[in-house]
Amino acid sequence: MEQISSQVLVVGAGPGGYVAAIRAAQLGLDTIIVEGDRAGGTCLIRGCIPSKAIIHAAERFESLKAHQSGHMGLKVSGDVSIDMPALVDWKNKIVDKLNKGVEALLKANGVRLITGWATFLDGKTCNVTDSDGNNIAHISTENVILATGSKSIELPFMPYDEENIISSTGALDLEELPEKIAVIGGGYIGLELGCALRKLGVEITVIEGLDTVVSIFDAEIRRPLERWLKKNKVKVHTNCLAQGAEISSDGVELSWKNKDGDLVSETFGKVLVTVGRKANTNGWGLEEMGVKMDESGRFVAVDSQCKTNMRGIYAIGDLIGEPLLAHKASAQGEMVAEIIAGKKRAFEPVAIPAIVFTEPEIVSVGLSPDEATALGEEIIIGKFPLAANSRALTLEAEKTGGFVRVIARESDHLILGIQAVGSHVAELSGAFVVALEMGAVLEDIAGTIQAHPTMSEAFHEGVLKTLGHAIHTM
Repeated sequence: MEQISSQVLVVGAGPGGYVAAIRAAQLGLDTIIVEGDRAGGTCLIRGCIPSKAIIHAAERFESLKAHQSGHMGLKVSGDVSIDMPALVDWKNKIVDKLNKGVEALLKANGVRLITGWATFLDGKTCNVTDSDGNNIAHISTENVILATGSKSIELPFMPYDEENIISSTGALDLEELPEKIAVIGGGYIGLELGCALRKLGVEITVIEGLDTVVSIFDAEIRRPLERWLKKNKVKVHTNCLAQGAEISSDGVELSWKNKDGDLVSETFGKVLVTVGRKANTNGWGLEEMGVKMDESGRFVAVDSQCKTNMRGIYAIGDLIGEPLLAHKASAQGEMVAEIIAGKKRAFEPVAIPAIVFTEPEIVSVGLSPDEATALGEEIIIGKFPLAANSRALTLEAEKTGGFVRVIARESDHLILGIQAVGSHVAELSGAFVVALEMGAVLEDIAGTIQAHPTMSEAFHEGVLKTLGHAIHTM
């Protein structure tokens, strides 16, 4: 067993861990990163990136089918079909390319990547085992950055077998599309995959325990998505709880209680369970490190610098709680590396953007109207429809009934939040975040010149609408 010492040990090479390791090495710190799977983490290997590849392919397939009728004057003759093994292979090639890219970045910056599973003996030492359980390294370090991420929550009465009862990971590797899929959980993961699978021709039924799907957003933001689901014959059952599943030669018989308390059963080709994610806190020695959990008992407790209660031990990303987003983890990883190197930093963002890649896409940055009002803010709101944006029309983005909504404080016009819903609006999130982080007031954005024709004009017009003088809408 190799004996290794380092200044910084990062556990987990996801979007938080590998960014932390690279930044630490850039700052001259001797850095080691340990990863049990492939570098890139859940987001790159089995989450954000492969799902967006499948979503893009589904959009292309839907577009080709539309051209069978001569849409836009473009005519596709003959049948349009799906080769799922080829689609999955294309998706995997994207993942492989990015995985190798991350490994190359680690190497180029002088970070040593050790493939194996770290088990901590105390706060500053761990053993690393390979996939066969052999001890391959003993590491002692001055600083630890815990970036172990999260995993899909499994229903105890409906465990994953990735054949009939599948997780989001299994949904991204389907070699054959069943006729019908039930999605348990109407959050962003379930609906992103549900929308994509529906575009690929699968009948989708969503079982959601709450009153609405994607309940993290208010009714106005949800409405265009709900319209798309209805138009595309996605069955949505809210206030319903899954009860169990029986697997047979005919498929998976799923049972759930409806809002009236009655037991309902239906047979599906597969059942996709997307009821949330939980932090990876077990099996690697968290207790031996003496690190405390937060009040919920689900996440590691940290301060504004991602410091745990133990000196020299930091935790970032999904391990420390909501929002469970890759870009939050990356920002925290970079910050922690700089703190270890002696720089003054704290994690105090004005806003962390949340994006859902459903049809249509949803973006939220900062406060919603309800959240702002709950904080005692007197607000003004402006909403600009994509149907009045020329670039949106050329992209057919107006068909979703989407819009940009701006929330500002009435007294000084400070922008408190921006939301958008519609096709292609995810790319507007950068401008929204910059506006909030820079402390922009409405007049700052109103005074900018946006290129024409672009979707960014919708943000500008949303601000003008908030001020009461939008040009291109009533």
